[in-house]
Amino acid sequence: MVNGPDSAIRNPQSAIHHVHLIAVGGVAMATLAAMFKERGYRVTGSDQGVYPPMSDFLAQAGIAVMQGYCAENLTPAPDLVIVGNVVSRTNPEVATLLQTDIPYVSFPQALAQFFLAGKRPLVVAGTHGKTTSTALLAWVLEKAGRRPGMLVGGISRNFGRGYQLGAGEFFVVEGDEYDSAFFDKGPKFLHYQPQAVLLNAIEFDHADIYRDLEHVKDAFGRLLAIMPADAPLLICNDFPAALEVARTARKPFSTFGFHNAADWQARDIVDDGKGLSFVVTRGRHEIGRFTTPVMGRMNIRNTLGVSALCLELGLSAEEIRPGIASFLGVERRQELVGEANEITIIDDFAHHPTAVTVTIEAVRLRYPNRRLWAVFEPRSNTCRRRIFQQPLTTALAGADRIVIGPVFTKPQDPLAAEDLFSPAELTADLHAVGKEAHAGQSVDEICDFLISACRSGDVVLIMSNGAFGGLPRKLLASLRQGLEAKS
Repeated sequence: MVNGPDSAIRNPQSAIHHVHLIAVGGVAMATLAAMFKERGYRVTGSDQGVYPPMSDFLAQAGIAVMQGYCAENLTPAPDLVIVGNVVSRTNPEVATLLQTDIPYVSFPQALAQFFLAGKRPLVVAGTHGKTTSTALLAWVLEKAGRRPGMLVGGISRNFGRGYQLGAGEFFVVEGDEYDSAFFDKGPKFLHYQPQAVLLNAIEFDHADIYRDLEHVKDAFGRLLAIMPADAPLLICNDFPAALEVARTARKPFSTFGFHNAADWQARDIVDDGKGLSFVVTRGRHEIGRFTTPVMGRMNIRNTLGVSALCLELGLSAEEIRPGIASFLGVERRQELVGEANEITIIDDFAHHPTAVTVTIEAVRLRYPNRRLWAVFEPRSNTCRRRIFQQPLTTALAGADRIVIGPVFTKPQDPLAAEDLFSPAELTADLHAVGKEAHAGQSVDEICDFLISACRSGDVVLIMSNGAFGGLPRKLLASLRQGLEAKS
């Protein structure tokens, strides 16, 4: 057998029994490992320092994880190796792999070959909203009796995990625009054979991968280019770049959003403090009123896009309504961590200025007349750079009080001082527009600062695309310990 990234595609699945994943500790790779395990394969993995919650997840799935990358991890030789996109060809285990005849593929190649084949893939893509929309679409189809497969880059609260193998015709997959592997720098979603696409937004992000917005648009254009001409294509027209890409693709599409020109719109929106309700219309025709427990205009837009796609797939409003009404969201998306001393703590994944803006708006809408803290960690590969220095000032200014964490350090992505995001500069810019802001020095210092500065009735919104040192739960525990000490 010839080694290489396409070799497993030529290798019959019946000949593959032992699958090994290099860099298994990431959410996507760990989820894929669990999917193989549930299918009956022998699954092993390797990584450098896997910690909870992913270490617990892999252990519960019965997947053996070898600590560190080394040649010995490939003995005895597995039938197939899946290479994560965080490792390079100089990784010692990868370097050994390249000297063998063991077939290897990327994460998206493995997903496509072993789980999407024979299914009708529904790809949810875009720089914002794709995780929530993917989980919602899968849940709506599940409640409608369609038994879909699903893979989402988070933990769906309805399914209790980030995947479902599914026995039905549909497989709902989050279409990630990030690169696939060291041997395939194209976006993952190009492997997913889309039979329908829901495109939520296109803005500049992933500065370590993409040069500029035009480069990002080119990637999404390649996704639309591989769609069948008659496949449902839903585009959010609240984002001009998404419309430009759709028009350039020269394929039929429908639009959704808040803009008056959208084909699908949400009207008569009501937030009663417990959930949202709104009417979905197409043109001047009212489709029906829907309710959802999630918060914020961006989730109305996510729900609108999912509703529109389901309707174009042939589902009725009556079939769609139960899934929307019972959708519990995704962990770390506006997740209520808890309350102590009447201080509410919310954890969210927001890291792009647009996501930060709409998340702050959503929390304000759900908790009106309460002082809102925005606590932000510059952690993503783009936010660690100065690219969003000014946009983040505007985005965070929507809160009453702001705390900025230190810039997250990534040895694999070193930055020159002049390219590095500046929390001190952001704090000064916020002061200049009349906002109280604090540049935190560490997670512990931020926790202590919030304990001393927060008062009863405050809402603390903590935003990061990573763990932020466990700050949300650390803060909640400290507040509760303070209450116990007082009592």
